[in-house]
Amino acid sequence: MGSVVVIGAGQAGAALVAKLRAAGHTDAITLIGEEPAPPYQRPPLSKAYLMGEMDEERLWLRGPEFYAEHHITLKLGQKVTGIDPAAKTVTVGDETISYDDLALTTGSYPRRLPAAIGGELAGVYTVRTLADVDAMKAEFAAGRRLVIVGGGYIGLEAAAVAAKLGLDVTVLEMAPRILQRVAAPETSDYFRALHTAHGVKILESTGLDRLLGETRVTGVRLSNGTELAADFVIAGVGILPGTALAEAAGLAIENGIKTDALGRTSDPHIWSAGDCASFPHNGGRLRLESVGNAIDQAEIVAENILGAGKAYDAKPWFWSDQYDCKLQIAGLNTGYDNIVTRGPDGESVSFWYFKGDTLLAVDAMNDPRAYMVGKRLIEQGKSPSKAALENPATVMKDLLKA
Repeated sequence: MGSVVVIGAGQAGAALVAKLRAAGHTDAITLIGEEPAPPYQRPPLSKAYLMGEMDEERLWLRGPEFYAEHHITLKLGQKVTGIDPAAKTVTVGDETISYDDLALTTGSYPRRLPAAIGGELAGVYTVRTLADVDAMKAEFAAGRRLVIVGGGYIGLEAAAVAAKLGLDVTVLEMAPRILQRVAAPETSDYFRALHTAHGVKILESTGLDRLLGETRVTGVRLSNGTELAADFVIAGVGILPGTALAEAAGLAIENGIKTDALGRTSDPHIWSAGDCASFPHNGGRLRLESVGNAIDQAEIVAENILGAGKAYDAKPWFWSDQYDCKLQIAGLNTGYDNIVTRGPDGESVSFWYFKGDTLLAVDAMNDPRAYMVGKRLIEQGKSPSKAALENPATVMKDLLKA
């Protein structure tokens, strides 16, 4: 079997080492992470944890005792400074660790606002790690003024928490509408109305000229010259794949660490999974930033390290919690040309993405039944009748029989 080293102690890294042991790997396993905490869930960071409704230990995917019991060496708070593919070693501080197989689950990191426009001022935050959220928690006091740069899901989730805590919140979105990169206008309209109803000010088609302040942010100047006061700022302007170690090691990079269908990189003894990895999908390449992908892909890679030879078949799903709304997304909407709306039915509504008559994805707001049916249809390659979808009398599970 041989020793396995995994770099990146997030959702994918934790899933990979657990699966290795569950699948019968008996040799040495080492999991290395830069953060001091054991692998933890990231989605609650910008919601329950930030709200103070969840403590740190509840974020942990497994306690440290799991790794000890399964003889997995956990190296936390340690940074890998280099990989030598020829020698099959990684360097961590003064230590050199040998491997037979190496897995890169190095995740992603947030884009930051440029220093040239004030991005390095105190009071400017991103939302990605425990340390990020711990640093900003004290800022969330009722009556304070928060400006969020970026109207994607991370920015909107932070806006929802801030509004619930009584802050004065403004969201800046440079594109013509929030969520433009990831969702249909119908979904954008839904969440714009939801946030507006909770007192959040959303400024679309509005760029950021610069942040104001000497050492700490005091406000923002918009691209139209308007200035807004701010006690603190959150940048939610996207994330980038963690490819630096892979690049330095000479691995192929293509919108992330390039892998084959098994999760193997351009080096036969190095594998990759999670946010950082791009893989073959429908004749092209895909990189997914989601919990589901991190777990599923990592588990397939673990099996393939042990010789299973299984191709990864991605089944994308995502979610976002904002106020009392749970958005669940199944599929990928890339290339859609028409939308079918089902509902609203009370607080539930769903938007179904089609390319021609082919169902690609569904956004379901407070409608778990629509989400589950949509997900199963997409995974089975079935497309329901649009007329049946729109008809409120249609029983959702009957769509699966068509």
